[in-house]
Amino acid sequence: MRLKQRLERVSMKRFIVLIGLILACECGLHAQAAAPAAGPVDVNVCDVVKSPASFDGKMVRIKGTVVAGFDEFIIKDSTDPNCGFQENGIWLSYPQGSKAKSGAVAMVTVQPAHNFAGSWKAPARTPVTLDKSKDFKQFDSLLTQSHQKGADMCLGCARYEVTATLVGRLDGVANAMLKRDTSGKVVGFGGFGNMNAYPARLVLESVSNVTPKEIDYSKTDAITKGDSSTPPPGSGSGFDDPLALAQQVASHISAGPGADEAKKALAVFPKSREQNGVSLVYGVSNEVPPEEPAAKDSPDGVLYTCTLNRDRLQGGSLAVALFHVGKHVVDLRGPKPGNEDAPLYIQENDSWVITSIAAIVGGQKYMTLPGAYLFWNVAWPADERNDKMGAALKDYLNNEAMLGQ
Repeated sequence: MRLKQRLERVSMKRFIVLIGLILACECGLHAQAAAPAAGPVDVNVCDVVKSPASFDGKMVRIKGTVVAGFDEFIIKDSTDPNCGFQENGIWLSYPQGSKAKSGAVAMVTVQPAHNFAGSWKAPARTPVTLDKSKDFKQFDSLLTQSHQKGADMCLGCARYEVTATLVGRLDGVANAMLKRDTSGKVVGFGGFGNMNAYPARLVLESVSNVTPKEIDYSKTDAITKGDSSTPPPGSGSGFDDPLALAQQVASHISAGPGADEAKKALAVFPKSREQNGVSLVYGVSNEVPPEEPAAKDSPDGVLYTCTLNRDRLQGGSLAVALFHVGKHVVDLRGPKPGNEDAPLYIQENDSWVITSIAAIVGGQKYMTLPGAYLFWNVAWPADERNDKMGAALKDYLNNEAMLGQ
């Protein structure tokens, strides 16, 4: 009898302990359910570009300055723009279906084709929904506005840069370079943005504290005021085919390496009904592009989409921009020996050289780069032109495109 009572007391104690554990777990679950979801992590641009892969997939809050330039749509650090890396900015993208208007004026995106021979699996990413608030509409509108230039060609010259607080999903990789085999063929993909060359991308969820700053073009405007440029060869009334106009310009480039590179740049664009893996699209490129393999095949298993914004590139500017994006495709598809892993700075430098040749041969007396860098002035003494153009391009790539060597 005593044994039975002792067993009953032990069972009761165990029951009480078990009830206590269950209640404790329930309280913990209720507390967990009641706790608010973790908010975005506060970061700065330089921390992200230093170690982009460590932020991959995180929701972050960044105070930065957004640049919507020629082939840039990037966030730079508001207080320390030069972070000391090859790419000192974070590429900015909107979620698919956002239908916003701001973004890069010209852009090349790379995607595996249906017959891609490398190893690639599209990453799983948490969806982001854009809050199209009053702040976002102001933000988007400001970055869409172009500088009302004078007579010179001003490729992708935005009127404003905009400082704001940006919240979104951060995508990051340790190495943004395209992966190649020993023959130079692309067998794997790296980063984001133009040429998939940026190791970090912010997919925007919301924006606040929007503060615009108008870019000062007064010095270049004063130089070009009241002047006019010679119409490009073949640009008669009603001439509205940018590629045909670009080909006319290329035919007038003096024989030599520059002419050869210019013609290669235009040769990448497909002729009527030709399927060569390159697409030319006129529109706005600002949304996250598809990362999964496409339905189309390509000669090298890779698709290259060149997008040009007709609203911010018109007439001769549109034709000249074709040389720029075409040169990018040439360098991506068949890099010169030793240039397989060339940094973005080198790729941009080489494309701008070809672009400038096209503009000059096309009759431009002046050419300005985004941020008010005078890149070409026909009045410069012949023996000073190369130095002046080189200095302007270096300043532009460092200070506007946020690229380092």
